[in-house]
Amino acid sequence: MSERIHATYWLETGDDPRHAADVIAGEQSSGTFVALPGETPELKARSGARVERLEMLETVDTPSLPGGMKSEVYTRCTLELSWPIENFGASLPNLMSTIAGNLFELRQVSGLRLTGLKLPASFAAAYPGPAFGIDGTRKLSGVTHGPLIGTIIKPSVGLSPEETAQQVRELVEGGIDFIKDDELQADGSHCPFDERVKAVMRVVNEHADRTGKKAMVAFNVTGDLDQMRRRHDLVLAQGGTCVMAVLNSIGLVGLHELRKHAQVPIHAHRAGWGYMSRSPELGWDYAPWQMIWRLAGADHLHVNGLRNKFSESDESVIAAARAVLAPVMPDAPMTAMPVFSSGQTGLQAADTYAALGRADLIHTAGGGIFGHPQGVAAGVEALREAWVAAIEGVPLEKHAERNPALRAALGFWK
Repeated sequence: MSERIHATYWLETGDDPRHAADVIAGEQSSGTFVALPGETPELKARSGARVERLEMLETVDTPSLPGGMKSEVYTRCTLELSWPIENFGASLPNLMSTIAGNLFELRQVSGLRLTGLKLPASFAAAYPGPAFGIDGTRKLSGVTHGPLIGTIIKPSVGLSPEETAQQVRELVEGGIDFIKDDELQADGSHCPFDERVKAVMRVVNEHADRTGKKAMVAFNVTGDLDQMRRRHDLVLAQGGTCVMAVLNSIGLVGLHELRKHAQVPIHAHRAGWGYMSRSPELGWDYAPWQMIWRLAGADHLHVNGLRNKFSESDESVIAAARAVLAPVMPDAPMTAMPVFSSGQTGLQAADTYAALGRADLIHTAGGGIFGHPQGVAAGVEALREAWVAAIEGVPLEKHAERNPALRAALGFWK
């Protein structure tokens, strides 16, 4: 039996739902808006998308999106479509065109969101997924249990390589596990990539030689393919253990090519995620989106954070993290590490751990570390101790009674 790709959608339509489903299936496979001689019943049976499920949910009086067909009533449904793998093969770029292409523009559609995706085993054979994932990241960072305690260099732009290295010096001396470039920091004239890498890794390597602990630094290599390969090679030559790329900027081909070249973990930033997800009536759920990027090779994936500075709900954040930790498919786990960020402090540790039941994650805090009244080292210690309390099930205030750094942090973690 032929392998099939299954995608699930939340659909709103002013048309008869069954007709709308057929139009979407046709648009995304063999159909045309007028019958043509080549579109035979045999061809449709072989290559046409199939409506696997159509469940009515509710009706509303007004459309969620403009520009569609006019109607007195709009029906909301759960729609599941499937396609034979022979239509386009185990190809992520062509998968994207099929499951998230022209269907969003159809006039029959007044709301559409991709909520689920199931892929056949041939995709796991074609795409190796993360090269390092959770286990490889733990091995390189030396953090065998608990989360990686991390931070982001701020200000995001404007610092020189020497100023950046000075911040890194404070962080590594304070015991940080993970440091990353901001997604806005690339190869500008104030802080050229090559100079930044060399200055930062000089500090990291000297500290590692002295103490045996080597912080993982995710340098932002985002660029065209040749730039990313060259920047990766420089990081590797300087002893670096991670690179970062902005997924929506480099695309699937960019990440896949970087994955084939990389010898260190790829920290995947999701900048731009809001324009794909913020409207509940349009775009993507995180679960199917991250699946595609894990197949392409992401070792770490951002999921926002609890009580974050953005618009995303805590429920959505936890669902995203659970999706990253779940297997891509039953026989291909392709584990990746969720990255919590955005207004994080130790106050979110207990709730994050309780929701996930595990600490295989990177927890990054900027002001929550740098703003500690006793300095950066105390900020790192306080965040780490908050996680110790979370994992041991001890109330934060009680654990703080025997840890001065954590006790002081509770005064400014608001």
